[in-house]
Amino acid sequence: MPFPLVDIGINLTDSSFSPDRAAVIDAARQAGVTTLILTGTDLSSSQQALALCEQHGDGLFCTAGVHPHYAKEWSDQHAEQLLVLARHERVVAIGETGLDYNRNLSPPEQQRRVFEQQLEIAAATGLPLFLHERDAAEDQVALLQRFRDRISGGVAHCFTGTAEVMRQYLALDLHIGITGWICDERRGLHLREQVKEIPLHRLLLETDGPYLLPRDLQPKPKSRRNEPKYLPHIAAVVAECVGISVEELAAVTTENAYALFGLQLMVKSAVPTP
Repeated sequence: MPFPLVDIGINLTDSSFSPDRAAVIDAARQAGVTTLILTGTDLSSSQQALALCEQHGDGLFCTAGVHPHYAKEWSDQHAEQLLVLARHERVVAIGETGLDYNRNLSPPEQQRRVFEQQLEIAAATGLPLFLHERDAAEDQVALLQRFRDRISGGVAHCFTGTAEVMRQYLALDLHIGITGWICDERRGLHLREQVKEIPLHRLLLETDGPYLLPRDLQPKPKSRRNEPKYLPHIAAVVAECVGISVEELAAVTTENAYALFGLQLMVKSAVPTP
């Protein structure tokens, strides 16, 4: 495809990538996935993600934040360290942050406090949000509405929710991140219809690897590990659903990612002129 792809959410710090991270990055580039945004889920993984960006060079960026599962670990040091990380040019979003009432690995009240503090950091730094939400849309939308005028933007990462929740995020002028969940004939069929409602300028693509390996990959890989080289497959499925060519989808989602995360100056040479 003439335009490269951006994987806006890859958990490259996960231990499943420890044996072969360099090979995973190389395979992604060979598949046309030239820009990777590594997900930080707590202070340690955010620092590790930044270190990987510096180690592996062009096309790697990361987020910095504390996932709601780890909200119980939050301290004043987290806020201070996230502000330090946010100053680095390779850190392009605050997150993964949000609310998760499905598993409640941290108390909901603590989740809300920590989410609010990360909203303050996003407002102070001008960085967009990399958002997680599960079974907590009402509270999450309410907090986002309070801060929306102060936030530069954000993405509802790995979106798998209802059409109504999707519309609420879109009403806040947020982006929607679509993963290989849309390739799952058991759980993802609703997304095949909902994705048609997402304005093209609000659509982003991600693998969320090593999770969510597309179920319809052929031939099926021996490993159950998802990785960025499979993003073109997800792009092809999404393109079919929205009724455009995969080349057009690649171009528009790349442009969206560059704009939201402020990548134009850093990687504009990777995108050919239309």
